[in-house]
Amino acid sequence: MNEEQELQDETGAAPAESGESESEAPEQDRLSELVRELEEVRQHVLYAQAETQNVRRRLEAEKQTASTYAATSFARDMLSVKDNLERALAAVGDDLREDERLKGIITGIEVTARELETVFSRHGIVRIEAMGEPLDPNRHQAMVEIPSEADPGTIVQEMQAGYMIKDRLLRPALVGVARAG
Repeated sequence: MNEEQELQDETGAAPAESGESESEAPEQDRLSELVRELEEVRQHVLYAQAETQNVRRRLEAEKQTASTYAATSFARDMLSVKDNLERALAAVGDDLREDERLKGIITGIEVTARELETVFSRHGIVRIEAMGEPLDPNRHQAMVEIPSEADPGTIVQEMQAGYMIKDRLLRPALVGVARAG
């Protein structure tokens, strides 16, 4: 045996192949490792891009919601103004409407009430229909039960109008509900 073969037998090393040098194998391992790292980085970049897009969409939706319902608090406060205008008009009797000195004031109150209704409509604030409807706890608040010929649970009296802003409840309608008997 020659010395090279004896050394291989003692160390357990495989004989070097004639076509591939010893320096090519570590380069191949390094290249495989770099390709794996590149794929990991690519996955992280794709994840970061998707997360950024999700955050952008969420912020846009929140911005739209905030814009749509920004006036909710103000609108709720304005409902008391509308209620007072309606009470004022309801208190005016036919005899006062005929009085020439009060016609201008009454007309002014009516015009103001109509203008407020127009502004509400323009901003998606609508009155909830209550009379004759079945009680809906999501839109109506029952205040009293009233003996009536109507089906039990039917609204027979409206004490205060309810309003929606777009698809959200602004204020529930305060109602009286029919009771059997």
